[in-house]
Amino acid sequence: MQTAICTVFEKDYHYGVGALVNSLYYHGFRGIIWAGYRGNTPHWAKELKTENGYQEFFVGEGCAIRFVKLTTPKHLGFYKPNFMSQLWENYCPDIDALFYFDPDIVNKCEWDFYENWVSRGIALCGDSWYLVPANHPRRLAWKEFAENNGFACERELDYHYNSGFIGVHKNYKSILKIWQKLEELGEMAGYANLKDLYNGNTFNHYPYLYGDQTYLNLALMLTNYPLSTVGPDGMDFVPGGTIMSHATVPHIKPWRKKLLLSALEGSSPTITDKLYWRHSQTPIQLYSIPKILWQKFEILCGSALGRFIRRAPM
Repeated sequence: MQTAICTVFEKDYHYGVGALVNSLYYHGFRGIIWAGYRGNTPHWAKELKTENGYQEFFVGEGCAIRFVKLTTPKHLGFYKPNFMSQLWENYCPDIDALFYFDPDIVNKCEWDFYENWVSRGIALCGDSWYLVPANHPRRLAWKEFAENNGFACERELDYHYNSGFIGVHKNYKSILKIWQKLEELGEMAGYANLKDLYNGNTFNHYPYLYGDQTYLNLALMLTNYPLSTVGPDGMDFVPGGTIMSHATVPHIKPWRKKLLLSALEGSSPTITDKLYWRHSQTPIQLYSIPKILWQKFEILCGSALGRFIRRAPM
């Protein structure tokens, strides 16, 4: 199977891109990672080779990142389906499957797992807000929004999936256009501002279309393409995960986190923190050796403090 990976980033999220790529390479991925970016290419991406429409950075044997400059005014979270569709249309039309990862994810498993996974259906991970039954009032409101815009609901779903990862086989790539269309309809109706991912006016107001994730979950209801899904353990939202680890809100991104200070405040280093720093140096070197040694020291001390100082659960 011929596959590719993509992500989108801006500002300091390039640190997450580097660790994501390192973790994928470590676990056997060889191929192209397409990275749509706003602003500048990362400082660690040296000796870029300019090609037609992108700049290529050599990662290691058989692996490269291709940086694509983005000019969209959309928040990059809303731009995910657009970017994936454009890659298939203009950059890599011959691939069998395309995977999207948020740049604050670290991979934990062998790459052949993903290729087997996507061969079974659209690959998805359960969100931390996982159980959203078919008769949940918010889901019924999403369904009404779609039907009012000419869509038919093809299936009922009881679970809610995180939009930080998706794997799509070429046979099912039209779901990306549906996802994109729903977002645009939401903005036209005044339910979304595509420049602001988490518009405060949307979550608590009908039809409760919040961020890109709600639109993805609605798109899944409007098709009958096969799905292959894992629970929230797939992103380490609950213990026992073996696939990937995702530093979602409200957690501080690992590259910004003051590990000792956080531990003293009752939040010891998380699995994602530890994985991020484990994959921060090879094959892409993101930091100096002294910085890495200090972070290892903070992880050790922070983990020890976590045995004695814990923030009370909510």
